[in-house]
Amino acid sequence: MSESSDLTAVEARVLGGLLEKEITTPEYYPMSLNSVVTASNQRSNRDPVVEWDDAVVESGLDGLRRKRLAVMIHLSGSRVPKYKHALDAVYGSLDPAMTAVLTELLVRNYQTPAELRTRTERLQSIQDLPALEATLQRLAHYGSGPLITILPPGGGRRVRTVAHLMGGPVDESSASPSYPTAPAAAIIPPSPDWKAAMESEITSLKTEVADLRHLMEKLRVLLD
Repeated sequence: MSESSDLTAVEARVLGGLLEKEITTPEYYPMSLNSVVTASNQRSNRDPVVEWDDAVVESGLDGLRRKRLAVMIHLSGSRVPKYKHALDAVYGSLDPAMTAVLTELLVRNYQTPAELRTRTERLQSIQDLPALEATLQRLAHYGSGPLITILPPGGGRRVRTVAHLMGGPVDESSASPSYPTAPAAAIIPPSPDWKAAMESEITSLKTEVADLRHLMEKLRVLLD
């Protein structure tokens, strides 16, 4: 990506959340702003854990839309606009393994190959570490430009570490992202009630689907 296209921390987290939910909960995708906020603040599979309000997440969505990496759509019967990623429109179609790795890096960033092998399992099964290495090489040498970098040990890293390049170049002497954290973002420690938060998110999404089905039934009656 060019410098002007580099993602902020908020944009990277939001894009990762959109990619993740398309895979894990396709029945609730595209996503409302409320759902994107919940996904961004999710206490599981995220690092760091944050607590962003609607305005912060909406700014991330707006930034992604300006960079053509997300679109806002209006579904018939839906009371609110929905959002979906447009990664393939900018980068072409990544294979499932590449998408899983990039998604995991966007929601956590710096990870070892072994960590990626384990954590991407919920998104896409990657057979073994050699298969993961092949996927990493495809991302590191992607046709339109590298999407990830593989950092050697050093700078506080004991083993090779993978980082995405969607936020621009990374500092090999540091284990921290080179782009700034979002303003108004409060980083909070993981909480043991993450399961309850996930259940609340699912309940909210089910309510939206139920409302949509009810409206569709009413429309069907009117058309009959």
